[in-house]
Amino acid sequence: MAGGETAPCRRTRRSKRTRQTRRITRLSPMPRRRAIGSPCRPWPAGPVVPVLVGAMNRKLLLAGLMGLMTLANLFSALAPNYPALIASRVLVGVAIGGFWAVAGGLAVRLVRAAHVPRATAVIFGGVGTANVFGVPIGTVIGELAGWRTAFGVLSALALVVLAALLAVVPPLAAAQPVSPRHLAGQFRNAGVLIGVIATLLIVTGHFSAYTFVGPVLRDLSGVAEPLIGPLLFGFGVAGVAGNFIAGEAVARRPHRTVFAIAVVLAVLVLLYPLAGRAPAGGIALLVLWGLVYGGVSVSLQTSMIKAAPRAVEAASALWVAVFNLSIGLGALAGGRVVDALPLHGALWLAGGLILLAGLAVWTARGNQALR
Repeated sequence: MAGGETAPCRRTRRSKRTRQTRRITRLSPMPRRRAIGSPCRPWPAGPVVPVLVGAMNRKLLLAGLMGLMTLANLFSALAPNYPALIASRVLVGVAIGGFWAVAGGLAVRLVRAAHVPRATAVIFGGVGTANVFGVPIGTVIGELAGWRTAFGVLSALALVVLAALLAVVPPLAAAQPVSPRHLAGQFRNAGVLIGVIATLLIVTGHFSAYTFVGPVLRDLSGVAEPLIGPLLFGFGVAGVAGNFIAGEAVARRPHRTVFAIAVVLAVLVLLYPLAGRAPAGGIALLVLWGLVYGGVSVSLQTSMIKAAPRAVEAASALWVAVFNLSIGLGALAGGRVVDALPLHGALWLAGGLILLAGLAVWTARGNQALR
């Protein structure tokens, strides 16, 4: 046999890896109900929606997307079968991707230039808050009244937001229609290109490890399983705080803020296999991880705005697509690593990718638009 290894030995190793993977899958922090949401990943809609709508008034576009969100969730609540439910979640993905691509860059048109980073932090604060409270609230409603009711409540909330949007947001004529050529042209902007690369590496790295954070807490840090849910909630709360802290910092030093986030996040993840082998160390590192990662979206979005002040919507659409694509890539890469290596291999992969992101950001230190 090659390498002196017998076939039974190889089968034994494969069976051990299979058992490990199954155990991790069962205990992953993404419960089975999240499988319903997986088809609605919004990355394709991010760049497509702004291109398709051309010069449509952005207030009307946002209202249309929120209306789609309302109807899609109502369709989910009334879905007669699983394929219909999946189709409704795809429509939700279109609404989310299009809304995020447009709304992420609206701060520059709603407030004075000096307040753009803080306004962007408020916008992404909504994303972080939804991530923290959305699943627990939806779970409670689902357990008390059924999953159809949970989707029905979400549809009603979307309708309320639609009414508020129509009442409060001023008309927003398209500054410049987005075309495929315009999107592709963003890659010639050095600042945008660095932002895209940093986003790809940071988000892919983060999710290659965070996908397995439940097993990491239990098996590596020795945290009791009943504490994992509350700790993940704490991770999210820390992320909301980090979003606003980064929003203040990026207003003054955008390049240094993004670089610091990448370096500190990489150090925290790489430290975990060493300093996180006890519950106290693991919990402390988890909270710090959430705090630092919470600043990623607002700092990268602000950097993209500064790098492309005359093409904010195109740059934002491109960034949204890369961000959401990277979530899936991270989960896939982490899963492959965990299949082949011990659990902490996902942490090493994450730390390495995020360090590369820091290096990419460092190379842009001379770019005046990002300073």
